[in-house]
Amino acid sequence: MMWLLLSACWLMAGCSVIDDDLTDCPPDESQYQMEYQLKLVTNMTTELKTQLTTITEVGVAKALETHLKDIFSDFAHDIDLSFYDTEGTLDNLYHKSDTINSNQTSYSLTLPMRKYMHLAVANLANNDMVALKDEQHSNTSMLLQAEGSILESHTTGLFTARQPMEVLSGVDQIFNVRLFMANSAVALVLNTKGHAYTDMKVYGTGFANRFNIRDSVYVFPKESPLIKATKVETGNDLLCYCSVNFPSHDGTTRADEETLWQIKVYITNTDGSITESVLDIKEPLKAGDLRIIKGDIDDQGGVRPYDSTVGVSVMLDWNEGSTYDPDL
Repeated sequence: MMWLLLSACWLMAGCSVIDDDLTDCPPDESQYQMEYQLKLVTNMTTELKTQLTTITEVGVAKALETHLKDIFSDFAHDIDLSFYDTEGTLDNLYHKSDTINSNQTSYSLTLPMRKYMHLAVANLANNDMVALKDEQHSNTSMLLQAEGSILESHTTGLFTARQPMEVLSGVDQIFNVRLFMANSAVALVLNTKGHAYTDMKVYGTGFANRFNIRDSVYVFPKESPLIKATKVETGNDLLCYCSVNFPSHDGTTRADEETLWQIKVYITNTDGSITESVLDIKEPLKAGDLRIIKGDIDDQGGVRPYDSTVGVSVMLDWNEGSTYDPDL
């Protein structure tokens, strides 16, 4: 877990600016502390141990864990801190970003006495697929995924926090702020059963493309893009593809039998034909979760999932003019 120690002091009535200089602050007894904890709440270890159990699958589990080491990690490369007005247009009154490359750091900030809405984001710098946008106001600040019909996976585990706070005069204060993971991962593990093929592409779809930080709400596009799953070298005969993305719908506002997200697999067979397999998943993919789907490849290049709750639709001789895109 990463702890960030943020110390600050309130400003006297004559202070009107926010900066990193403590020379104009009152004596030390007026200082307060703000403690950060990067909280990694995930099912990854449980999912790996329960879904990948055979000797061959354990090798896949180790490879997948290594592949996701920068995703499911409590290490922060960078952090972005904002303190917003709680009235009027909810302006960003103070902003600080820093590269820390550590699990612990501290700051000294000078903040006027008042109420704030504090928002924090970690690990954005090395993730080209997601950006912090509209951060000038707390009610518009968001993590926004790149646009496009086919996108690369996220490359870092993203963490966010929101914390109402009030800086008081002459009072020792400690604010405990936890940053929780905002994205998730999907892995498809396949046994080829000896089926020969020349190419395979795997995508995840049906995920959010935006996260409103202050309200902790995910927003979904009208047309969900395909998120490329990266091939994970397993060192054995099993195939593994993994995508990292925002979560799916949580299912609370959708019918029980409704598909929440999908995996799409396109296998080019040795005769040049392409087989499309669309796997329909009805269980939500939540923030911080890893979901592993296992299956076989049949003699026509179709994917046959082991889990009976995962629906599948296979189209032989698929071409781009015959796509399968149900509402998600």
